[in-house]
Amino acid sequence: MRPPAPLSPPSGLLLLLVFCPLVVVAQASSSKTESGHSTHHGDTDPDRCMRHHFVETITHSIYKCHSNMVLLARCEGHCSHTSRSDPLISFSSVLKQPFKSTCFCCKPHTSKLKAVRLRCAGGSRITATYRYILACNCEECS
Repeated sequence: MRPPAPLSPPSGLLLLLVFCPLVVVAQASSSKTESGHSTHHGDTDPDRCMRHHFVETITHSIYKCHSNMVLLARCEGHCSHTSRSDPLISFSSVLKQPFKSTCFCCKPHTSKLKAVRLRCAGGSRITATYRYILACNCEECS
C-alpha cells in the first residue's frame, strides 16, 4: 500500500490571521499583469492608512476632574494616491484660483459616540463624550 500523497498549499492568495489584542495581520501575494505592472491582492504596507489604538486619561483642568484609562483610536498612515495640482484654464485675465489640487488624507470612515465619567475634586462627577473611530479610509482632502 502506498503512503498518501502530501498535500500542497493552494496557489494564489495566502491569508494568515494572527489574533492578538488589538491586531490582525493579513499577508497577501502579488502578481504581474500582462503589461508588467505589479498588482497587490491586499495592502500589506505597515505604514498604510489605518486605525491605531492608544490609552489615555481624560482630564478637565478647570473642574479638576479625571477619568480612568480610556481606550481611544486615531487614523494614521500613508495614502497610496498621488497628490497633484492641475492648472485651470480661463478666458479671463483674472484667475482667482489658478490651480485645481487633488490630495488624499487618512480620515475616519466610521465612528461611534462614546461617553466616559470623570471623577472630580470634592466627589462630584461629569460626563465627557468623544467619537471612537471604527475604521479609517483614504479620502479626498477638503
